[in-house]
Amino acid sequence: MNKSNKAFTLIELLVVVLILGILVAVALPSYLSSVKDSRHKTANANAKAIATAVQALYVKSNGKSYSATDIPTSAITAELGGTIPVNPCTGAAVLGADYGLTQSAASATVQPAAGSNCDTAELKLITLSQ
Repeated sequence: MNKSNKAFTLIELLVVVLILGILVAVALPSYLSSVKDSRHKTANANAKAIATAVQALYVKSNGKSYSATDIPTSAITAELGGTIPVNPCTGAAVLGADYGLTQSAASATVQPAAGSNCDTAELKLITLSQ
């Protein structure tokens, strides 16, 4: 009786594992970089939406003031559709903590917080002024 074994040798399996390891070593840093870049871009876009809401409320008040008494957080939340967008860098959505909102009579600034997932240098400071 002639019986043939059809299987992979140990060397063939090791070569396949080695090739997969090399592919993972090359692809993983690129993937992680892309994820971090998308977090930065999303956080900046969300901060821009908050700044647009503040600007809209400023215009609706006839350009009176950017101060917190004239443009309260509740009005900004309502202008954004009822919720503050989640900051992907921190994982939460709180004005003042996850999005730095500084208001005065003459100006307002918005900047997303970096948290542990983002680089502060990549997050834009948006300034609104009279």
